[in-house]
Amino acid sequence: MASSSKSFLADAGYGEQELDANSALMELDKGLRSGKLGEQCEAVVRFPRLFQKYPFPILINSAFLKLADVFRVGNNFLRLCVLKVTQQSEKHLEKILNVDEFVKRVFSVIHSNDPVARAITLRMLGSMASIIPERKNAHHSIRQSLDSHDNVEVEAAIFAAANFSAQSKDFAAGICNKISEMIQGLATPVDLKLKLIPILQHMHHDASLASSSRQLLQQLVTSYPSTKMVIVTLHTFTLLAASSLVDIPKQIQLLLQYLKNDPRKAVKRLAIQDLKLLANKTPHTWSRENIQALCESALHTPYDSLKLGMLSVLSTLSGTIAIKQYFSSAPGKKTATAKSFDLVKLAQECCYHNNRGIAAHGVRILTNISSSCQEKDLLPLEQDAVFGLEALLVLCSQDDSPGAQATLKITLTCLVKLVKCRPHLSQSVVECLLTQLHSAQDAARILMCHCLAAIAMQLPVVADGILEDLMDLYKLIGQSATDKKQELLVSLATVIFVSSQKALSSEIKTVIKQQLENASNGWTAYRIARQASRMGNHDMARELYQSLVTQVASEHFYFWLNSLKEFSHAEQCLTGLQEDNYSTALSCIAEALKSYHKGIASLTAASTPLNPLSFQCGFVKLRIDLLQAFSQLLCTCNSLKTSPPPAIATTIAMTSGNDLQRCGRISNQMKHSMEEFRNLATRYADLYQSSFDADSATLRNVELQQQSCLLISHAIEALILDPESANFQEYSSNGTAHVESEYERRMMSVFNHVLEEVESLNRKYTPVSYLHTACLCNAVIALLKVPLSFQRYFFQKLQSTSIKLALSPSPRNPAEPIAVQNNQQLALKVEGVVQHGSKPGLFRKIQSVCLNVSSVLQSKSGQDYKIPIDNMTNEMEQRVEPHNDYFSTQFLLNCVILGTHNITVESSVIDSNGIVWKTGPKTTIFVKSLEDPYSQQVRLQQQQGQPPSQQQQQRTAYSRF
Repeated sequence: MASSSKSFLADAGYGEQELDANSALMELDKGLRSGKLGEQCEAVVRFPRLFQKYPFPILINSAFLKLADVFRVGNNFLRLCVLKVTQQSEKHLEKILNVDEFVKRVFSVIHSNDPVARAITLRMLGSMASIIPERKNAHHSIRQSLDSHDNVEVEAAIFAAANFSAQSKDFAAGICNKISEMIQGLATPVDLKLKLIPILQHMHHDASLASSSRQLLQQLVTSYPSTKMVIVTLHTFTLLAASSLVDIPKQIQLLLQYLKNDPRKAVKRLAIQDLKLLANKTPHTWSRENIQALCESALHTPYDSLKLGMLSVLSTLSGTIAIKQYFSSAPGKKTATAKSFDLVKLAQECCYHNNRGIAAHGVRILTNISSSCQEKDLLPLEQDAVFGLEALLVLCSQDDSPGAQATLKITLTCLVKLVKCRPHLSQSVVECLLTQLHSAQDAARILMCHCLAAIAMQLPVVADGILEDLMDLYKLIGQSATDKKQELLVSLATVIFVSSQKALSSEIKTVIKQQLENASNGWTAYRIARQASRMGNHDMARELYQSLVTQVASEHFYFWLNSLKEFSHAEQCLTGLQEDNYSTALSCIAEALKSYHKGIASLTAASTPLNPLSFQCGFVKLRIDLLQAFSQLLCTCNSLKTSPPPAIATTIAMTSGNDLQRCGRISNQMKHSMEEFRNLATRYADLYQSSFDADSATLRNVELQQQSCLLISHAIEALILDPESANFQEYSSNGTAHVESEYERRMMSVFNHVLEEVESLNRKYTPVSYLHTACLCNAVIALLKVPLSFQRYFFQKLQSTSIKLALSPSPRNPAEPIAVQNNQQLALKVEGVVQHGSKPGLFRKIQSVCLNVSSVLQSKSGQDYKIPIDNMTNEMEQRVEPHNDYFSTQFLLNCVILGTHNITVESSVIDSNGIVWKTGPKTTIFVKSLEDPYSQQVRLQQQQGQPPSQQQQQRTAYSRF
């Protein structure tokens, strides 16, 4: 994982050669000391990249102290550059170790006679508020500067006051009255008041402060009715309510009041924007009356832009708990029908509106009501939703503009959601999509193909009927090689792969290959091959990989494609398996293993230091071992026929009291086989735990492989080794309601079938019969007949997360040990930085980091002493929460035994659901435990013998007299 972070960090370089941290800092320091202003500025602005590359406190502390010096003695332009660097590097500020020294150097400029220098200093202090929230001298300077006659300085003071109010309760309480006086004072210009009011949004530290701020804002709203003042005050009001939480219902009412009664469009727009913010943040605080008032305003407004905004708020609320409250707490609910609700009337009225955005929100509301409210009187709405969605689909599919495409995305998302919770609507929806596919624009076709694929994945029954239409469309795609056409080829091929649940017919393969030859580039062919591998169409994938192998420029890509070709060929070999034909099964597995071994050799050659392909190698190695275990199990089952038990087996069984011994050596072979499958399940669990950045489909795939290993080990135990204690309850299926893919659906079906077979044979025909071995062999064949799916993470990494550790003390040379005396404890400081790729937290986020420290004695020196066992081992664990992607902690280690100790620090992460992921890295240092001088002296005296030392003591005593 560390290497993947290097690759994306290396991209941020600007052409300079790679340097270590100290050299890079010295290079920039040289620039800071230059006499030319341009070189100084260039050095200053390059600091953020230095912080990104070496984000550890020791370097950041030195760098910020150098910048503080530049700020102290430089001109205003340099100070401005330092300010921008500080604001860009805000998350690194807490790593400054000498905060006092840093602040002292910056703060000295506040006493300058130049108001611009003072203003930059105030902005600098405001940017540092997170690390100095309670500095009284900073508080005093801000308060003083608010009374300045220089506008630039006053604006800087307002910026600093806002930042300090957000961080410090004391400052917020102290400045509140001052801000209040300035806002209400007649001498304060209006534009300054507009800048002062937003400071009140931070007055949420306690209830009394929030209450007094609300009262002030309430006065301002009524005292200053001008548009600008009302807009700024209302927005500050909303942000204060959202932070203090208690006044949100009142704020919703106030905003709805302004939306209804204020005639100004700008105020109405602001009210809608703030209502949207509160709908996203706290939908549960919206009462039925609030939603009803918003519906009435939307029904009566003549302006489309305002109607669009209100519908946007209502569509946000319709996807939350608020919609259930609206329908459940309706007055006279027993007599009311769905049509009588204002929200439903509004949505139905807007479904066919000439403004696309309004129509999209209308159908979205109807879709959300249909999917979340299951009451019978609301069921007719689903038909309205389908008609509205189909109308919008026809309208948007003919338009190429970005607005139409955005509306089409909303429409298709609603279609998938509706079909998921109302499967009986799927037929009409799919027919409508297929009809539109022929006449739609290419950009719309791509989105519609994605929608069809999503529906076909959820409802495989629908998929069978659409294959012929799709093939006709595939033939009709033009010969042009535009980007949209290439994308459409991939999207259509994906739907075809999803729709053809079993193997692809030769006709379909011919059509796809013909189109690829006519109008595609290599990248399109690779993407289609990748989709074929994901959907289990390995025959098609192998042919496409074969055609691409010779078209790549790099040998790493050649080996990667060659390995994919071999894996597809291996999986294709397994499609020839048949039940009850065990000799064919063994030869098919042997053929597959041969291809897999060729493929893993190619895959290893394709890996590079920057891209080690660790998940891919791990997944394939486990697949190879699983196939070998299956092959071994088939041979073991066969051995009941080829190697029957000896004549004395019954006597041995009676003597040992183990009835299983009557079957001969198969009992021991089965025991080994069961242990092997359990071991494989553990290894799959380890692979799962190490794949923090994988998408959910890939993780589910790994989980299914693990479950198949556990299933076979359970079957061996239940049928042969221990039928009496077999428990089938814990293995019973929980239903297949949440099945996400066809592969998972087929695997779950095999699991259930195997469990039923095993349960029917349990405790019958003991100890072992041919029925038992046949059941095991058929279970293996059934599992292998499901084509393996190579999921997204095998090909593509969308999220990248890595941890970089730094240990102190650390030796200059990695192989050199750190010396420590055995009567002292070693204080080991562990610092770490979490590094992300371009999409941090896409699938899961790091909540905390778990650090494990362990030590192993490598080599002893000196005599063995009797030491308590507690002092001999160091096994410690600490959990730390990263702040701004940085964490640090300390461990105290005992190194009592003389010799060299190997200390290992391993990190793993815990996500927001509390799941532990073994991401690494693992760092090792060597510690040499030396005997302390006093113990050494005592030991030497003991070796020389005690009596001579006593005589020596007496002589020295006499010599004094």
